[in-house]
Amino acid sequence: MGQSTPWVVGLTGGIGSGKTAAARCFSELGVHVVDADQAARWVVEPGQPALAEIVRRFGSEILQPDGTLNRAALRQRIFQEAEQRRWLESVLHPRIQITIDEHLAQAQSPYAILVSPLLIESGQYRQTQRVLVVDVPESVQIARTVARDQVDEAQVQAILKAQLSRTERLRQAHDVLLNEHSPEHLAQEVKRLHEFYLGLTGGQP
Repeated sequence: MGQSTPWVVGLTGGIGSGKTAAARCFSELGVHVVDADQAARWVVEPGQPALAEIVRRFGSEILQPDGTLNRAALRQRIFQEAEQRRWLESVLHPRIQITIDEHLAQAQSPYAILVSPLLIESGQYRQTQRVLVVDVPESVQIARTVARDQVDEAQVQAILKAQLSRTERLRQAHDVLLNEHSPEHLAQEVKRLHEFYLGLTGGQP
């Protein structure tokens, strides 16, 4: 009997919620994990067609001396002009989607995880069978992000405002992983969810 196609859990959460830590726990249990942020980085690596298109549009000043994309310079260009941002999205999004699909297709586990900070906003949740939200109180998000990224609290507040609200994210969730305790507690919760997921067919109880 051949391997049946794995179904997909979309894992998301706000900044500082612990998406990466949760994804690592699933990975350690043998679950195939695909990271949308990683896919977004791959499509603009040197030698990729998307990077060549970006350079044709914005010129070589959009590159670092080593030929990689200067993200800060690009961000500045698209931040000022909505039309440029739309153009960039039209170039990147289909390619990111293809990359995600290719990596999900390689899964050998009964289910796979798609980690994406913008799972709900981007519509990526439509290719998943369940949405898992890693959730923490806002005060914890702020404290963790300030410590991790060495940024001030006002910057984190601005990011939180730009992201989907915690309430809205939770409203979309099939499952919620509370991550305000220790890493050991998170690993235990992931293991519990993993056992539950293994008993599901195509993401349905």
